[in-house]
Amino acid sequence: MARILITGGAGFIGSHLCASFLARGDEVICVDNLSTGSEENVAPCRSNPRFTFIAHNVTRFIGVEGHVDAVLHFASPASPADYLEMPIQTLKVGSLGTHNALGLAKAKRALFLLASTSEVYGDPLVKPQREDYWGNVNPIGPRGVYDEAKRFAEAMTMAYHHYHGLDTRIVRIFNTYGPRMRMNDGRVVPNFITQALKGEGLTVYGQGNQTRSFLYIDDLVRGIHRLCESGYHLPVNLGNPFEMTVLEFARKILGLTGSASPIVYRPLPQDDPQVRQPDISKAREILGWEPQVALEEGLRKTIEYFREKLREPS
Repeated sequence: MARILITGGAGFIGSHLCASFLARGDEVICVDNLSTGSEENVAPCRSNPRFTFIAHNVTRFIGVEGHVDAVLHFASPASPADYLEMPIQTLKVGSLGTHNALGLAKAKRALFLLASTSEVYGDPLVKPQREDYWGNVNPIGPRGVYDEAKRFAEAMTMAYHHYHGLDTRIVRIFNTYGPRMRMNDGRVVPNFITQALKGEGLTVYGQGNQTRSFLYIDDLVRGIHRLCESGYHLPVNLGNPFEMTVLEFARKILGLTGSASPIVYRPLPQDDPQVRQPDISKAREILGWEPQVALEEGLRKTIEYFREKLREPS
């Protein structure tokens, strides 16, 4: 049994990780200030005696009694709606929060895993994006607060690896979806599903020609476990190389929900990435990992989750 600390553990991805480590028989410490996470996400974990929830902002010192085997740093706003509303907090959790989480891992001699993002590639000029591509990021644009926070977090993680000899991992996460996403998350999957189920227009920005690739949460969690066990310290992309345009995706959601909602076009936001497609050669080679959940299967599960949420009394 390992003792795992997960920052941002009450968030979408973090809560799925909490449940998966508990299912393996590990002890889990969930640290979250609930700025974008939810106690509801970890409610199923509460009855497990191996689960502990700590309400805490990781931009302040993180102190935990006893040994810790791994620190997984997932605390951060992750959708444009959140980090545009909380730009300074986003920068602080990527810098101070990462520093504190690394400091805890160093003090406990624990494995450290950083949840990074495909956004470190910005609006990429190459496709697909390999881990050795340095990206095309506007540091002073509205999305720069998230992009640069994660780029700094990667640099800090590598500095701890080289200077302190810390055992580190970096996962670059591409558009992941599934149950427990917030309906008002602001990202394309919850936006489209919620709009379709409510009979509202599906908001497509620009002409909808920008591309995305979608990874189901179970596949991501499986990849993170393999990365933790791999011994590999350089960044690894985890995503689905199957690419589609946003407009194609909107039409797929309409078909799966049976919705008659129209598609509504809005101006393209500044610095919105035009392409997003991971090269997962490294994940295949090092982790023996690739996505297994078909898009339609994952979307059906996610749509059902949102249907249930919409049935709940407000």
